Amino acid sequence: MFDILMYLFENYVHSEVEMLVDEDELTQELTRAGFHQSAIIKALSWLERLASLQESDQPYLCNHDQHSFRIYTENEMEKLDVECRGFLLFLEQIKVLSVETREMVIDRVMEIDEPTLVLEDLKWVILMVLFNVPGHESAYEQMEDLVFEQPDGRLHS
Repeated sequence: MFDILMYLFENYVHSEVEMLVDEDELTQELTRAGFHQSAIIKALSWLERLASLQESDQPYLCNHDQHSFRIYTENEMEKLDVECRGFLLFLEQIKVLSVETREMVIDRVMEIDEPTLVLEDLKWVILMVLFNVPGHESAYEQMEDLVFEQPDGRLHS
């Protein structure tokens, strides 16, 4: 599923090609690219949920104090190791992530079909979230710099 998300992000975000809106056409393209139907369905559902996060009334996105801190659940700590959690805190401290966008990132991470997430993959999830939340263009650009600062020049390893 994560490979499909990366495929879509890398092929459509920075291209002049318009993202296919028709789910059937997109599913056919992903099938031709070699992805399995079940993973395609999960990835498209993940993206729909990402789009709906900014429109929903999530209680964790409304009531927060600027001096609050995040306590992770056991499941979240299993999925996000210390390095990932530390990176999220770092991004909050440098104002790349707000409380709201951090929670959106954690929400999306928890829906990925992997038992754990490595830091490099977390960075991509953060980019996807920031790209989809209006008004966070500056944060997206800062995050892009952090993702693309890899010494070997690859976009994703």
